[in-house]
Parts: sequence; structure tokens; C-alpha cells
Amino acid sequence: MLLFISVCWGNDTVPERSSGNAISTSSFTSTAATPIEFKWRLSTRYFKASNTDASDCFGKSVAMSTDGRTLAISANCESSNAIGVNGNQSDNSATAAGAVYIFVRSGTSWTQEAYLKASNTGMYDSFGYFLSLSADGNTLAVSASEEASNATGIDGKQSDNSAFRSGAVYLFTRKDKKWIQQAYVKASNTEASDYFGGYLALSADGNILAVGAKGEDGSSSGVNGKQNDNSARDSGAVYVFERRGETWSQSAYIKASDTAANDNFGVSVSMSADGRLLAIGAAMEDSNSIGVDGSQIVDGKSNSGAVYLFEKTKSGWRQQAYIKASNPDVDDYFGGNLTLSADGGTLAVGALGEGSNARRINGDQFNNSFDQSG
Repeated sequence: MLLFISVCWGNDTVPERSSGNAISTSSFTSTAATPIEFKWRLSTRYFKASNTDASDCFGKSVAMSTDGRTLAISANCESSNAIGVNGNQSDNSATAAGAVYIFVRSGTSWTQEAYLKASNTGMYDSFGYFLSLSADGNTLAVSASEEASNATGIDGKQSDNSAFRSGAVYLFTRKDKKWIQQAYVKASNTEASDYFGGYLALSADGNILAVGAKGEDGSSSGVNGKQNDNSARDSGAVYVFERRGETWSQSAYIKASDTAANDNFGVSVSMSADGRLLAIGAAMEDSNSIGVDGSQIVDGKSNSGAVYLFEKTKSGWRQQAYIKASNPDVDDYFGGNLTLSADGGTLAVGALGEGSNARRINGDQFNNSFDQSG
């Protein structure tokens, strides 16, 4: 189930934010002569799949266009064996293959526009694990983090399922209200259990895609290093792809500046609207440094977590900052989730395992009496 809650801006309904299994939206009204005043006038829409079934996990991931008129909802445990766009929804012989449903709004009315499946639907692929939608709603990235083909790069062979849980990403585009799959995307160094697609981020124009693979094992550091030395298990990586015209290609392979086994670099990613800034979480990174650009050498805080900020320059991607919490501690998992503002000037980072008993904003960070309060 997905419950849609909207609020009014003047006389119009303007959706603007999504969260978890429900979508909540907020807006405000103001005049030049008065302070900003928030006014909540709630209306609801209740969404279900067109082929609702037990254990489908409808609402696993959601993504919305900037104007709030296109909404994508995934059901990564949906089980039909259909392939592509608007196929047969009734044959549930592909357990937990996954599906995505596209809804569009006209005025105050919502309708389902498309039912999307992978081009190589397979059991337990978890198609729809994560979604990212361009600002205009016309480009959609869909991950299947447990897809198993051993293909590499763009539009490779999809039928050899010998790389268990390697993961894949499917790019769909819309033109004249019709959806098609534009690309099938794999890592340049596909391996089993990499979970490529565990997290996604598209630029606003849909032309730049960042894909996290928290289980990738490469031991290199920085950008475009050696990819075939798998001696740093679950260190993680992020892959950047770019579209020119209708053609996608990989433009970067990004690793942490302090790559280490089990750091899960790429467990979360977020991109500025213009695609020039990229934040990457490594929730199981272990250093004991504090704040921005501290020492990465001493591993004294297991699973404290870190975030790495990268910038796209004329010569390629480079790391701009290494970020730790102001109160790092063991098992805080700082960087497990994060989001960048559209202009890239503000970064919010979650630490679900943090244990202080502080309340609200800027309280005491160092009284760790509330384990995993976050």
C-alpha cells in the first residue's frame, strides 16, 4: 500500500516530497507583507498495484518528478514472469522478480500509465529495489540488486545467470506517454554478491547516473583505479554512467580514498541536480577521525561510518572531502543514508546506530545512554 498525502499551495495541490512506504508532501503560502506561514490542508490518495498479491512489497521504493505529476512505485517482491512494458501481470511463476508501476496525475486525478518489468525477468532478482527519476519524469532508473547475469557494461548478454546477486540497473524513458527500456546496465567488473544497484542517483536531466555496489571487492583507491584485484572484500564501489543522445557509457569507477574490506562504500549515494557533486556513504568505515578531512589512517571506531564527497571537473571526478560525524562511535553507521540538496550546498547524513540521549537540535552528543537511538 502507498498512501499519498498532499497539501495545498493556494488553490493548487503540489506534491513535493516522498518518504518510505508513504508519500508526505508539504507547502507554504506567503505574501510580501507577511512572514511565511505553513498551512496544511490534507487530501489523500490511496495507491495499490494493478495486480495486488500477498508479499509483493508494493511501495518498496518511490520516486516523483519535480512537478509532482509522475510517480514511480516499486514492488520488488512482485512475482509475474512478464518482460518489458505492460506485459501479462497474471502469471506469478517468477517469485520475487519485482515490478515498477508508473502513475500520472491530471488535475487531481491519478491513473496508472505503465507496468514495468525487467528485460530479463528472473526469480528473486528484486527488480525495483531502488528507483531514481529525472526531474521531468521522463527517465527512470530501476535497480535489481540481486540480478545474476555475468554481463559487463551496457546492453551485454542477459541470459547467463552465473554471477549470483551481482546486480543490474535498467533505464527506461518516456516519450508521448509511452515507456521503453533504453539500456541494461552492469558494472565494468561484474562479480557475484556485489549488489550493484543497491542505491541509485540520477541528475535532474537524467543524463548522469551513479550506482552503488556496496559488496564490490576491489582494493584500489580513488577514481578509475585497478578493478581486477578483489582482495578487499565488501569494500564497495560506485560507478558513474553518462548519456549522450540515447547512448549510455561508463565514465568513472570510484573507490574510497581509504579503501578497506567491509567498509560498504556505495551503500548510499546522492547527487546534486546538475550532476557535478556526488556524496557517497560508507556506513561501515572504521576510522576514529572527527569532522571534515581528518586522518583516515587510524581505525579505532569500527563501523562508525564516513561520507565521501566527489566533484566532477573538466578532467574527471575527484574527491573533494572526507566527512565524519562530530561524535563518531562504534556501530553508528554514519552514512547509511544521505541526501544532497539540489544545488549541492547542503548535505544531510543519517547515522541509525548513534547512541546519544540528546533531543532535537545541537544537544549533548556525547552521552551515549540511548543505544541505537540514531
